[in-house]
Formats: sequence, C-alpha cells, structure tokens
Amino acid sequence: MEQEGIEHRTVEVNGIRMHVAEKGEGPVVLFLHGFPELWYSWRHQILFLAARGYRAVAPDLRGFGDTEAPPDIAAYSIFHIVGDIVALIDSLGQDQVFVVGHDWGALVAWTLCAFRPDKVKALVNLGVPYMPRNPAVRPVDGLRATYGNDFYISRFQEPGEVEAQFAQVDTEFLMKRFLTSRNPGPLIIPKGKEFERRANKDITLPSWLSEDDINYFASKFIKTGFAGGLNYYRNMDKNWELSAPWDDIQIKVPTKFIVGDQDLAYHFVGVKDYIHKGGFRRDVPFLQDVIVMEGVAHFINQERPEEISNYIYEFIQKF
Repeated sequence: MEQEGIEHRTVEVNGIRMHVAEKGEGPVVLFLHGFPELWYSWRHQILFLAARGYRAVAPDLRGFGDTEAPPDIAAYSIFHIVGDIVALIDSLGQDQVFVVGHDWGALVAWTLCAFRPDKVKALVNLGVPYMPRNPAVRPVDGLRATYGNDFYISRFQEPGEVEAQFAQVDTEFLMKRFLTSRNPGPLIIPKGKEFERRANKDITLPSWLSEDDINYFASKFIKTGFAGGLNYYRNMDKNWELSAPWDDIQIKVPTKFIVGDQDLAYHFVGVKDYIHKGGFRRDVPFLQDVIVMEGVAHFINQERPEEISNYIYEFIQKF
C-alpha cells in the first residue's frame, strides 16, 4: 500500500507507541479495526476517502500489528483502549472527528461515544450494534450459558490456551479461516485434534481477498502473536464491572449502522429483534440509518469495499 501514498508513522498516546496509517487532507475520518485485523482492513476506505477530500487515519489498536502490546491483560480494559483513541484524536490536532468502527473497533467506537461524545462528529459502525449493559448478567457468563464452552469468546478466556492452539497451525491458514468464514452460526473453536484436522483443509480465497492480503496480516501476527487481541475478550467481564456508572446511557451521536445478513454477530440470540424492533433506536436516538446487506458476511468492509466506502462518504458528507 505504500505505492498508493499511504503514510505510516508512530505516535505516543496514553503511555504506548501507536502505529498509524493515513492519507489525505481535510476533515479526519478515524477507522477502528477489529479482531483479528489491522489498519490494513481499511485499505480500500483510506484510498477512497482520501481521494474525496478527507484525511483518513487508521491505527493498529493497542496490542495489534506495529502498535505496542503491553504484557498485562489488565492493560486492555475498555478505559485503556478508549483512552488511546481520545489521545490519538488530540495528537491529530482535532477537537472532533468522524469515526468508523468494525467488530471490536465498533465496540470501542460505541464506548467512545458513551464516554466522550464531544469527540465524535458522526459515527458509522459495521457489524456489531450497540450492546446496552445488562446489570444482571456478566457478558461472558451469558454467552457461555447460551453457546457453550467451545464458543469462541468462551475459549478465548483462559490466558495462553488458544494462543498455544493457534501456534500449532500456520498463521496464514488462521487468517484465511477467520477472514473467509461465512457461517452465520456461532463460531465454535474445538479443542485439540479436531481443530488441527480442520486446519488441514484447503481454503479457496474469494475474489476480494488476495494472497498478498493474507500474507500482510499473517506477517504481523507471526511477529506479535494473538495475545494482544485476545486480551480484549479477556476484559469483557471487567469492562462490565467498570462500566456500571454508565448503565442505561444513550449514545447521542449521529449514527449509521451497516451489517451483512450473513454476519455471525447479526445472528446472536436477540440481536435481530433488538436492531429491528425498537431497542436499538431507543438506545441510539440519533440513529439515522440501518442497512442490512444481503449475502455479506462479517468482514464487510473488505468483502464489499466500494459499497461500504460509498455508504460512509454519503453519510459523513451531511456534517
């Protein structure tokens, strides 16, 4: 992507060194990636918006890629991660920015808007809707009760366990397996030989994902491992405890939400009803648009880059 004019630099934010990719001049659009991803997930959107008068900025989040990865699991709480983003916005010399999030990046963006709505002009979130805090149930307990111990979020909880399992197979395979998954059902990660058996299956890449793309992602995770990203999941119950003061808060930022109808997050128990039967608009009162894209899976910004770029551009132009 360097030949496309995307520039890379390292900034000091919130006590860590953060890698940032950016291109363009104008109002800032800040892109927040998910797991297991990097700034590179936004490569198409960066070029698209930079060509249309925006400064597109995409960091590697804490624990990912070329950004620093503190060893302590507790250093990946939602307060740390949102603190990184607030400090990054300040380092860009901005009072407010447009924010676009996907997967964990969407969760970070929702929380940024809850904690510091003054920093966000408007929000476009992909895949993961706002999830209001349930004061009665810890999130991991609820997911484990619904989907079992082999559900991916359940499996991610024990430090070192999944990292060791991932280390038994090629990182290139893991990236192909994650990024090309089209099963809208619960993501199950079996233990032991069953996981390794599945790892021996060939995966044909779709037209929107090249071997070069896979190699870029894999090269970074080979260097860093997956622990940084997995630590986001390991703080879900702690985040639930810490966010008690924000119980019942509304997200009062102009918002557009886009999801694929084959996205596993869209098929979580209760999510469709929440999105379409009034709960989502109750909790996000400035929600202006909900788009469900047919035949599209979880990694929506890579699978349908031009459509997603256009949706973002059409929305942020209003502000």
